[in-house]
Amino acid sequence: MKTKTIFYCTECGNETPKWAGQCPACRAWNTLVEQPVEVKKKTASAVKTGGSLRGISRPRLMNEIETTYELRFETGMNELDRVLGGGAVRGSLVLVGGAPGIGKSTLMLQICDNLCRFASVLYVSGEESERQIKLRAERLHVRSQGLYLLAETNLEDILESVRQLKPDVLIVDSIQTLYNGDLTTAPGSIGQVKDCTMALMQLAKGQGVTVFVIGHVNKEGSIAGPKVLEHMVDCVLYFEGEQQNSYRILRAAKNRFGATNEIGVFEMVDSGLIEVPNPSEMLLSGRPQDTPGTCVTCVMEGVRPVLAEVQALLAPTSFNVPRRTANGFNFNRAMLLLAVLEKRGGLMVGSCDAYINVIGGLFLDEPAADLAMVIALASSFRDKPVPGELAAIGEVGLTGELRSVNALGQRLSEVRRLGFTKCLVPHRAGNKLEAPEGLQLIQVRNIREALAALQ
Repeated sequence: MKTKTIFYCTECGNETPKWAGQCPACRAWNTLVEQPVEVKKKTASAVKTGGSLRGISRPRLMNEIETTYELRFETGMNELDRVLGGGAVRGSLVLVGGAPGIGKSTLMLQICDNLCRFASVLYVSGEESERQIKLRAERLHVRSQGLYLLAETNLEDILESVRQLKPDVLIVDSIQTLYNGDLTTAPGSIGQVKDCTMALMQLAKGQGVTVFVIGHVNKEGSIAGPKVLEHMVDCVLYFEGEQQNSYRILRAAKNRFGATNEIGVFEMVDSGLIEVPNPSEMLLSGRPQDTPGTCVTCVMEGVRPVLAEVQALLAPTSFNVPRRTANGFNFNRAMLLLAVLEKRGGLMVGSCDAYINVIGGLFLDEPAADLAMVIALASSFRDKPVPGELAAIGEVGLTGELRSVNALGQRLSEVRRLGFTKCLVPHRAGNKLEAPEGLQLIQVRNIREALAALQ
């Protein structure tokens, strides 16, 4: 076969026939890498899986298409089902990404315990031997009946095994280890990853097999390989967390069958991953009492209210330009709140180093956490602790006014359930709500009133 050379961008995956110093798509510099590509009449993925999705070769009216095959089934882990939108969908392709050692393979192997009760599962590993997988399965107490293991990296052999076995669920660990023998490039390259993913996608759509694919992440935290890989799959899940911390957060970055703002919380123990049905208690465990610079707020992760602790530390700077650091909170939003606190709140924080942190590995990206962050900053600046029974919910504007947020009733119920007796809320929102029994609503119009209410 003839071969040609193309150049692809390592940032966005865009392909171009000639080299350039700057990518024409994402405008990044020095990111084009040379890649030999074979010229084939038909892609290998299309040949091996039938060439078309579900065998459809002609246009059809929408009302003639049956949708009964889009059936959901439970994976046995409620937190994973929540992130998937209520369970896995038959014939879907799910990509699970995360840092090495975060627990991706453990999660996939644990769901096999429940799936094997009503379906046949084929677990394909390109990184571990079959004996290694069995030893890990025994440690995780995964039943072996209905679970088939295959240690293989050749795409053609894997598809042949699927054709003979006809499993209901296919798990591939990982996509970077698979290779197509018809291509001359090494496993894990752009061409190999794209071709193997296309083959698995057509397998899922054509034969109705639910496919879970594990993908590694690079140092930037995104799925290794071209960005187009995420567009090819139906669902992209990121497994996040720090190895020093036993808690893990599963977050959906893309989901064609559900919402993308749901999270699932797990705890890593010796026997595997354990679901955390109440993440608020987990995130608030170990919270210091009578300590300046900390405040509790309530954010919405999908339809689930979650309490989070925000911390701030302000200290006089020894440099001409104060240092600013934000972990788990949008940096630009933090700079905005510091400016509002100085201009509208009357606290001269411009000459202080500011360090902001969110406990538990959460990233707060909704404005409902603004008021709690302002209170934590003011508490650290004044060196006066916030009452331990108080929480704060509200958005802060540039003029220092407080604005209401959505689902405030659900947030207040969660705040009261966790034992808080006072809550700072915007004035307008408080008039429309009935406070849960035992929760006192402190209604304030701006941050000056909020800071005065704490004195």
